[in-house]
Amino acid sequence: MDPQYQHVVQFSGGIASFATAVRVVKRHGPERTTLLIADTNAEDEDLWRFAQDASRILDIPLVRVADGRDPFQVFHDEKFLGNSRFTPCTRVLKIIPCLRWLTENADPEQTTLYIGIDASTHDRRRIPPIATNWRPWRTAFPLCEEGEPALTKEELLDEARRMGIEPPRLYEMGYTHNNCGGACVRAGKAQWILTLKTFPERYAMAEAQEEEFRRKNGDYAILKEQRNRVVYPLTLRELREREQARQGANS
Repeated sequence: MDPQYQHVVQFSGGIASFATAVRVVKRHGPERTTLLIADTNAEDEDLWRFAQDASRILDIPLVRVADGRDPFQVFHDEKFLGNSRFTPCTRVLKIIPCLRWLTENADPEQTTLYIGIDASTHDRRRIPPIATNWRPWRTAFPLCEEGEPALTKEELLDEARRMGIEPPRLYEMGYTHNNCGGACVRAGKAQWILTLKTFPERYAMAEAQEEEFRRKNGDYAILKEQRNRVVYPLTLRELREREQARQGANS
């Protein structure tokens, strides 16, 4: 392969993208490998410790790009509240800044972009749309390749520990992903309740931002629930009040 060929790992700060970077470095070496990460201004501070540790232990540069806004600023500007199905924040805060960096620094004919999708059936379904989003750069998904063991998230976490790097703290706290400090709009009710318990200040911020969006734009909510086969918005305020009432009844 051309010595000028670039290997760019789309690094989310999660364990799957770290495991992906490990495999890319093993195959191609660190010389032409880059960790590319988008700063959403909403990440847990320990994500940045993990990102720096990953860069150091793999001996590859960490490139940080940013739009400058946070997810709720994007929702207000786009007049669309992100939810489990549609996330304008992903496009605006992650894809566009990374594509801008790729356009300025990487030739599509001489670059592969590696994505940290794990081997679970659920994650594999994301591969076609992800590949489309990153065109004209070619994409690869090392954890899903033929011959690669289908490792669980816990096995990937153990792999990082064996390499001498402590995984992001959100995993130990019960989160399945290291996104947006536990306040990712893709999350369901269970994770938001976890965030209410572990990071009440982050929950309060998200609740206040959702309430402001509703005042300006109407009866929308990050979450939904179905009652009598009808789907209704479920606000973070209502979810919090229910959980507090349930905790009070059990105390």
